[in-house]
Amino acid sequence: MKILVTGTAGFIGSHLAHRLLDRGDQVIGVDNVNDYYDVSLKEARLERLTCKPGFTEVRQDVADRGAMEALFAEQKPERVVHLAAQAGVRYSLENPHAYVDANLVGFMNILEGCRHNSVKHLVYASSSSVYGANETMPFSVHDNVDHPLSLYAASKKANELMAHTYSHLYNLPTTGLRFFTVYGPWGRPDMALFIFTRKILAGEPIDVFNHGHHRRDFTYIDDIVEGVIRTLDHVAEPNPEWTGENPDPGTGKGPYRIYNIGSNNPVELSRFIEIIEERVGKKAEKNLLPLQPGDVPATYANVDDLIADVGYKPGTPVEEGIANFVDWYRDFYGI
Repeated sequence: MKILVTGTAGFIGSHLAHRLLDRGDQVIGVDNVNDYYDVSLKEARLERLTCKPGFTEVRQDVADRGAMEALFAEQKPERVVHLAAQAGVRYSLENPHAYVDANLVGFMNILEGCRHNSVKHLVYASSSSVYGANETMPFSVHDNVDHPLSLYAASKKANELMAHTYSHLYNLPTTGLRFFTVYGPWGRPDMALFIFTRKILAGEPIDVFNHGHHRRDFTYIDDIVEGVIRTLDHVAEPNPEWTGENPDPGTGKGPYRIYNIGSNNPVELSRFIEIIEERVGKKAEKNLLPLQPGDVPATYANVDDLIADVGYKPGTPVEEGIANFVDWYRDFYGI
């Protein structure tokens, strides 16, 4: 298939593009390679892709309406995986406009491109952060998620609502994936695993929020990519049992689906740090700090629907995933 993937200089997007190319798909990779974090890491991810047959690199911003209209018209992708976004809960407190431009305007351009060019399936990144103030564990896609705690979370919830509208109005199959704390080799420098590994190796103190009592459903990148591909191949369909009297948030009358994609096995942050220490071979100096604005104390994914519909089964223990990351980090940075 010809598949448009946005965010191919990013962590998840680069891994996904590799897997799609390896199975014989053509990939049109879109990324603006912004400087939210180290551009050289993004360039290194792209360099591994551009040498592969079947990959076309396009450097542009998904928020550029004219450019995206032209790209869809020229390439005519059969399916789209939209991963490009302004990420980060804490950064959304400092720079909220970036989230409107990338996550709302950008997603609008993707929806319009899919609508006007007969795209057969749109899969897009949502986030576990949409659960916000919810406290019932594990989080279920059939729960109400109307209480986000950050603008980042609100933008992802808005994406789900926008997708629902397009599925309903234009019969566009859309599937939203609520990612739960993705980690692994080639990961993002603003994520905890990257920060902790770098600082422990350098002998610098690490900031540990919520005094290490956070619980996160850490999900290894290979498990995430497998779930994304299985979902992409399983085109969303209407739920014939959906009713307005008892509306199900995870499905719709149109071809609309929402899934959690996580490990279904939350780990306390303090234990996560212990595993890094064991692999690095050094103890961390910790600054224990309170819960930060916008953060939630725990995430835990109910993935029953994804298992039932596409046979998704996360299988990477956190010990193995962290070991793989630390080994990659040492090799990439020559440590």
